[in-house]
Amino acid sequence: MISDTIAAISTSTTSSGGIGIIRVSGEAAIDIVNKIFKGKCADIDLTKSESYKAHYGIIHDEDRYVDEAIVLVMKAPNTYTRENVVEIQCHGGLFIVNKILELTIKMGARPAEPGEFTKRAFLNGRIDLSQAEAVMDLIASKNEFALKSSFNQLQGKISKKVEEYRKVIIHHTAFIEAALDDPEHYELSNYGEKLLTDVDNLVENLEKLLITADNGTILKEGIDTVILGKPNAGKSSLLNVLARRERAIVTDIAGTTRDTLEEQINLDGLTLNLIDTAGIRDTSDIVEKLGVDKAIEYAKDASLILYVVDSSVPLDENDEKIISMIKDKKVIVLLNKSDLQTVISPEDMKNITGGEVLSISAKYDDDISQLSELIRRMFINGEIEENDEACITNIRQKTALQEAIKSLKMVVSSINDGMPEDFYTIDLLNAYTELSKIIGESVEEDLVNEIFSKFCMGK
Repeated sequence: MISDTIAAISTSTTSSGGIGIIRVSGEAAIDIVNKIFKGKCADIDLTKSESYKAHYGIIHDEDRYVDEAIVLVMKAPNTYTRENVVEIQCHGGLFIVNKILELTIKMGARPAEPGEFTKRAFLNGRIDLSQAEAVMDLIASKNEFALKSSFNQLQGKISKKVEEYRKVIIHHTAFIEAALDDPEHYELSNYGEKLLTDVDNLVENLEKLLITADNGTILKEGIDTVILGKPNAGKSSLLNVLARRERAIVTDIAGTTRDTLEEQINLDGLTLNLIDTAGIRDTSDIVEKLGVDKAIEYAKDASLILYVVDSSVPLDENDEKIISMIKDKKVIVLLNKSDLQTVISPEDMKNITGGEVLSISAKYDDDISQLSELIRRMFINGEIEENDEACITNIRQKTALQEAIKSLKMVVSSINDGMPEDFYTIDLLNAYTELSKIIGESVEEDLVNEIFSKFCMGK
């Protein structure tokens, strides 16, 4: 039972805005705010207010006026935390919102920890752990796909699937246990065959859900993308086109870019964590060489290489060096300067690199739109933008799924090997426990605290 009352600023704490919001949650929330609020037009007792009713008035510190505000009273259990919640909407100056927060603490609240409002929603049974994590993902969404997936998970799409699979597992476990305890009334002959069908279906469905984990990571974190090429191939021009602004200096002088430039862009709904690098070539310039070495290091860890080639000149030893670097990597070769007379064909580059090839003109922004479709085909499993499914978005959920699948496959092995039925229940219960971790029914308190510590303050 949570007895204390918490308060926090729910809007920005680093810059002023038009409106600031202080959120108070807990058994004493209404009483606390009632002590610092006075109706502007009439006396108002917030403790007698209807739930979900807004009141206009003044926030005061004893006899001192602090700010005009609208106070929204929300009574348990129909609130975000399933506790009494009051939101104070005031002017958005940092001094003002902090002053009002201090007043709520003075009257008996304590400062909320990061994510504590959502943690209380989880602990009070309003949402499960996968939905709580979806709240954080929703706030951090960087593109339309991530936003949609997070919203679907918040609506319980993952939870409903997990509950459905757990019901199947617990049904079979309970039946086997009952039959072992009371063989006169429950028949187990040939039960393995019946169980095998359901377990095979469970494994198939869980593996489909597991596939979404890679999508979820991409949607959530973006694709680490490195732009490679020799000097003057058009790497910086490409960065500027993708960023839709003059992010990098572009000149006809080879070696202009000597250090890495980083930019996060949204490319038709996909997030790319772009790194533009120094042109790859042998050089005696110490500073430029450091840039080249750094480019090589970034390329080793990249999820995607955009290899920019000047298609108006033949390949040389610098291109050969780059091609040797990008073997066994996910690569899109961009044959740049298609507006000029070209001497390199897409077919030749595909044969040489084995990667996808696209002819473009970064100078004139030609055919750049095809790039997003290529990247989507390389990284996204299925048509995320066209369905209403949620993705597994973190390693905790992914690991639990993997362990559940492993346990269910052990059940299959036991059935095929003709093992006694009590062997089935051991692995069935292991699978059940692992699935329970996804929605938070079998997680340690320390893990719960770690998850919510990553939330922003006020949420």
